Amino acid sequence: MCPHVSSCVPAGCVPGGCTIRKQSSQCVEHCAELLGLEEDDLRVSLTCRVMLTTAGGAKGTVIKVPLKVEQANNARDALAKAVYSRLFDHVVTRANQCFPFQSSANFIGVLDIAGFEYFEHNSFEQFCINYCNEKLQQFFNERILKEEQELYHREGLGVNEVHYVDNQDCIDLVEAKMVGVLDILDEENRLPQPSDQHFTDTVHNKHKNHFRLTVPRKSKLAVHRNVRDDEGFIIRHFAGAVCYETTGFVEKNNDALHMSLECLISESKDRFVRELFENSNNSKDVKQKAGKLGFISVGNKFKTQLNILLEKLRDTGSSFIRCIKPNLKMISHQFEGAQILSQLQCSGMVSVLDLMQGGFPSRAPFHELYNMYQQYMPPKLCRLDPRLFCKALFMALGLNENDYKFGLTRVFFRPGKFKEFDSIMKSDPDHLAELVKKVNTWLIHSRWKKVQWCALSVVKLKNKILYRTHACIKMQKTVRMWLCRRKHKPRIDGLVKVRNLKKRMDRFSEVISGLKEGKQEMTKQIQDLEGTIDSLMIKIKSTIMTRMEIDHEFKALVTRSEQLLTAMQNKKKEEEERERLKKIQEEMEREKTRRDEEDQQRKQDEHDRRLKSEMELKRKQEEEERKRREEEEKRMQEEMEQQLLLERDEEASRQTVLEQERRDRELALRIAHSEAELIEENTDLRSNGSSVPSSPERAASAGAAALPSLTMEQMAKEMSELLARGPQVQATKAAAGAKKYELSKWKYAELRDSINTSCDIELLAACREEFHRRLKVYHAWKSKNKKRNTETEQRVPKSITDYDRAPAVRKASQQNPAPALPARQLEVALNRQQRYFRIPFIRPGDAYSDLQNTKKGWWYAHFDGPWIARQMELHPDKHPVVLVAGKDDMEMCELSLEETGLSRKRGAEILPRQFEEIWERCGGVTYLRSAIESRQARPTYATAMMQSMFK
Repeated sequence: MCPHVSSCVPAGCVPGGCTIRKQSSQCVEHCAELLGLEEDDLRVSLTCRVMLTTAGGAKGTVIKVPLKVEQANNARDALAKAVYSRLFDHVVTRANQCFPFQSSANFIGVLDIAGFEYFEHNSFEQFCINYCNEKLQQFFNERILKEEQELYHREGLGVNEVHYVDNQDCIDLVEAKMVGVLDILDEENRLPQPSDQHFTDTVHNKHKNHFRLTVPRKSKLAVHRNVRDDEGFIIRHFAGAVCYETTGFVEKNNDALHMSLECLISESKDRFVRELFENSNNSKDVKQKAGKLGFISVGNKFKTQLNILLEKLRDTGSSFIRCIKPNLKMISHQFEGAQILSQLQCSGMVSVLDLMQGGFPSRAPFHELYNMYQQYMPPKLCRLDPRLFCKALFMALGLNENDYKFGLTRVFFRPGKFKEFDSIMKSDPDHLAELVKKVNTWLIHSRWKKVQWCALSVVKLKNKILYRTHACIKMQKTVRMWLCRRKHKPRIDGLVKVRNLKKRMDRFSEVISGLKEGKQEMTKQIQDLEGTIDSLMIKIKSTIMTRMEIDHEFKALVTRSEQLLTAMQNKKKEEEERERLKKIQEEMEREKTRRDEEDQQRKQDEHDRRLKSEMELKRKQEEEERKRREEEEKRMQEEMEQQLLLERDEEASRQTVLEQERRDRELALRIAHSEAELIEENTDLRSNGSSVPSSPERAASAGAAALPSLTMEQMAKEMSELLARGPQVQATKAAAGAKKYELSKWKYAELRDSINTSCDIELLAACREEFHRRLKVYHAWKSKNKKRNTETEQRVPKSITDYDRAPAVRKASQQNPAPALPARQLEVALNRQQRYFRIPFIRPGDAYSDLQNTKKGWWYAHFDGPWIARQMELHPDKHPVVLVAGKDDMEMCELSLEETGLSRKRGAEILPRQFEEIWERCGGVTYLRSAIESRQARPTYATAMMQSMFK
């Protein structure tokens, strides 16, 4: 029945209300048939509710109010819950009627508890289940840990206390009066327009600083951090923190069934259905019968039933079985140690095991042991006190003292020791006789020890009497001392105060040392005051003075000293005021100087901004020029390709004509041969054209004259000229032909000596270009042949090397090289161009491990013309790396400025002043100077400036 009710889905197709969908008509029909109702009445009751007013007479006016889709869904769910609940209660009642008795004194019950639930999305159901687990965990702690330790404390066993986590604060957070989550939820349900967001805000506002409650954004899981603060909250349970999404809390907390449905079901044709709802209808009040939707709190009902269950558990003896989930995959014979340990710790089993290890789980009262074993003992031993009887019994058996312990009313045993003791007691009679003999021996020994203790007690009493005698003498001595002290105490106190006043004179000396004027006058007054203090001290020592006389003279001295101190302090304040005014004047002058410096700094900043704007404008112009040059080169390339295509077509046409002439010649030769005519090919006649053959002969001779006129070398030369040369080959040949010096076979030492000693500018430029070309080849070979698992320091940022290896850049630089200037003009023009750059630098090893860019460094470069002169690397976790051209060529960027693409990077170029400040701060000046002195630095603009500064 309940599945049919749940399948009745309303649809919002009526203005202000809703109707049942056509797909659910069969479900409505089945529900009406099972409940004994009319189908139309059930359909109307699910989508409308009846209100009864009292203004129209005694019976009032009946008004049908259409329900919205949400309200209709709630009414449908409430009907399904009500039918299921009453059917379940009826089944339980009928089962209980089968028992022949109404109540029982003893019973055995098994309570299966649902485990702690925490999913990715948790709602009201998980909240109730976890609340139940919190209550049962508290009951477990009380029964196993708290009550056990309280018993040990009452019996005086001295067992070490075992600490455990008390979850009472979490339970109070849920069920406390007025401020608990359940009460706040019930209060929200009673509002005219309840909402889940208002309920969540109220929970957060009433528990702002509660340890167990927090907002979802503080969760460790990303899916919970996406939940807004008014859509959920996090509760720290004993088993872990759970994020509850409050959407639907208010709706799920209401189990009320409006009167239209209850009245309809109470008029059912089925007697069984009427009896199920008969009791509930009789308990409804008048207002609710009028049609107002009632409120039945699911949370409050759950809390009440849970409290009843706990009361029943507290009245019974409890044994606990802890179930541990071995793994999250639900697979047998697979154990995850970390997960199991976490479950044991959260459930408090670690504290329980600590208590079991240090506690005594088995115990028995003295009188029970006495009644249990007195039948095995002779009458002489049976007359003993139960405690003494048990003690004698254990001593006679020779039990280890660590296996048991005597309390005030009972004896406690370690695990398994009580069974061992019982088996010894119920052994054969011979052993029992030996046991009785041991008990008698122990009794004699214990009585003898008591006599000894009594003698020691008498000696102790004697010593106590002597102690009291000495105490009386000490009291008399103390009284005499007190009388003497009362007589001389005022003089002693006065003398102490005067001495303290004299010690305070050091403060006067400190004040005088701070004065600049009138020191002699103040020093004389202080000396007079010190003489008065010394005379008063002599007077107190030599004469008998009362406390009032001493206080009077002491106060006079104090007043005089305070006046003198005040005068000196005022004078010092005047001097300090003059000093302060002087400092203010100096501060004003410094402020003026600072403002002047700020003006200079502002002007400098404006100058820097102007330079940066000029650099940016220059970069844009260079970029536009580069684009224009690329477009021009592209256009020239297209024209060249078209020209080559035309030449290929002409060559193909010419070859076709030659092939046709060759075929005509062969045809003429075959015709002449068939007519038995001999065609002689005279080279002299063909060359000067002196003889004219007949028509066949002319055709044959013409065909023969066309081919042999070209030798193989001439044809190869002609074909090579006609073949289209690629732009890359042409550019390479043009660049090689333009070079004046061929340096590819020079040694490195020759290149270095030429760079450092030659005065030929063209040779210098060629040597530098050849040197950087070899560097690029070396680094390319090293990068290609290094091991994959080795990590090397990166010389330049990856963006620069990627730009150099970019296909578009490489193709443009190779196929369409810029028109080269003569070497002398190029060297002179670029020597005056000093450019400085800065870009971010992240090492390859940190690119993926450091997602927050905390290890991002900076790469600085100074280009002297097209080649780099100085280089710096700044990283947050290592010392700055400073490199100079010539000394550190193998570790520096080997690419030219054009190949790096730095001049086309927006914001990469910086001012010279910015570079020089970082260079000097990182020790670059010292490093460059040492390189110059050791003659390892290559001559650059920086070395020239450094040498001029030295001079």
